[in-house]
Amino acid sequence: MTGRRRVAGRLTLRARLALLVAAAVALAVAACATAGWYLTRNQLYRELDRRLGAMSGPPGPGGGVPPRMQRFERDLGAALADCRPGARPGTGTGQFPPGPAEITQVVDARGRACTLPGAGTLEVTGADAAVARGARERAVHDGRGVTAAGDHIDVRVLTRSLRTPGGEPFAVSFAISLKEAEGPLGNLALLLVAVTALGVVVSAGAGLMIARAALRPVDELTGAVEHVARTEDLGTRIPEEGTDEIARLSRSFNTMTAALAASRERQRQLIADAGHELRTPLTSLRTNIDLLLRAEASGRELPGDTRHRLLDSVKAQMRELSSLVGDLLELARPAEAEPVREPVALHEVVGRAVERARLRGPGLTVRASTEPWYVMGDAASLERAVVNLLDNAVKFSPPGGTVEVGLRDGGLTVRDHGPGIPGGDLPHVFERFWRSPSARSLPGSGLGLSIVARVVEECGGRVALEAAPGGGTLARVDLPGAPDPAG
Repeated sequence: MTGRRRVAGRLTLRARLALLVAAAVALAVAACATAGWYLTRNQLYRELDRRLGAMSGPPGPGGGVPPRMQRFERDLGAALADCRPGARPGTGTGQFPPGPAEITQVVDARGRACTLPGAGTLEVTGADAAVARGARERAVHDGRGVTAAGDHIDVRVLTRSLRTPGGEPFAVSFAISLKEAEGPLGNLALLLVAVTALGVVVSAGAGLMIARAALRPVDELTGAVEHVARTEDLGTRIPEEGTDEIARLSRSFNTMTAALAASRERQRQLIADAGHELRTPLTSLRTNIDLLLRAEASGRELPGDTRHRLLDSVKAQMRELSSLVGDLLELARPAEAEPVREPVALHEVVGRAVERARLRGPGLTVRASTEPWYVMGDAASLERAVVNLLDNAVKFSPPGGTVEVGLRDGGLTVRDHGPGIPGGDLPHVFERFWRSPSARSLPGSGLGLSIVARVVEECGGRVALEAAPGGGTLARVDLPGAPDPAG
C-alpha cells in the first residue's frame, strides 16, 4: 500500500487521469471481448447440439428405434447382445456407418458401453447411464472418446433413450468432435486479445488527450497561483467561464484573492491611521518632557503652576496613548474569533458606565433611567462600548449641558444636546479612525464608535446615530435579551 502511494505521489494529475481512462477503457474492451467470445461459443455449441439432434431423428413408435436408424437395428441388437453376461464381444455383423457423427455408441440399462462395429467408443457418464435406464429422455454434455481409427478426441455428446422391441430400455450416444468449435474459438480469442491490446493503446492516447484538454483550466489556475505566490500580486484574476467545477474553483480563487487584497488594504490603512493618531500625542509628550528636562539641566526652576500644567499635559497624553493602544488591541482581535458569551445584566453595565461618564464630565448632568435587561455577551466589552457612547456625548455637550441615558426593553438610548452630526457624516461615523472635521481638534482617536459597532454586532444587536429632535445627537442600540436572567 505504501509503495502504491509513493508511485501515485510521483505521477502528475494528467498522468493519473490518462491511466484511469486507459484502465477503464481496457476493462470495458476486455469485458466486451469476453462476452463476445462466450456468446460465439454458445452459438457454436448450439449448432453442434442441433446437428446431433438431427442425427438421431425422432424416436419410433413407443420409444423404439428412430426410423432413420432402423436399417441399423441389427447392429444395435448385436451391440446389446455383446453387453450381456457371458456373451463374446464383437458378434455383430456388418459395419455401422458413423455418418455425420464421429462416434456412435450404445449404452445398456446397466450403464455399460456396448460396442458398435466401426463406430468408436465414448466415456459413459452418470447422465448417459440415467438415460439408458429410462430415467431421462436425453442428455447433452462434453466428453472424451476414441474414434474407430484409434484417435483420442474431445467431443460433444447427445445421448437418447430408446427401447428394444421387447421393451428393454437402452440409449444411443452420438458424438461430434469439438474441433469444429474449438478451432474458430481459438482464432477468435487471438483476434479479441489483439483488439483488446489495440484498444488499450488507443485508450491511453485518448486518455492523455482528454486529460490535457480537461486540465487546461487547472493549468491556468496553477499558473495564476504560482504568479501570486511569486509576485504577491493579489490583483490577479482568472477567467470565470462556464458553470462546471473548474469555473467554480476559478470564482472561489478570485473571491479569495479579492478578500486577501481587501484585508491587506485594511491592514495598510490601519497602520497608516494608527501612526497618524500616535504622532500627535507622542509629539506633545516629547515636547513637554523636553521642557522639564531642559529646565532641570539648566538649573532654572520652572514656576510651580507651569510645571503643574506640563505634568498634567504629560498625564493626559499618556492617558490618551493608553486609550488608543487599548482601542487598537480591541480592533486587532480577529473578527472570526469566538467572542465570550455569558448572561450579562445590561442595566448594571449601563449604571457603571454612567458613573464613569459623570467623573469625566464634572460640569455636566448625566440622567439615567434604566430597567432590568439581560443579554448574552461579554461584560467588559459591553461596558467599553457604552462608555464610548457616553464619552462622545460628554465630549460634544456644551458646558452645563445634559446627557440623557435610557434603557427600556433592550433599547439603549444616549442623547446629548451638542451641535449634532451633519447628515453627510452619518454614514461614516462607525468607520475606523474617521473623525468629522469639527471634531479633529478634540481629543480622541476615531476608534470609539467602530468598537461600539463591533461589540453590538457580536451580541446580535444594531446601533445607529441620528439627529435628535431639538438639536444634538441620539444614539440607539438594540440588543436581544430578556428582562430576567432565566429568559
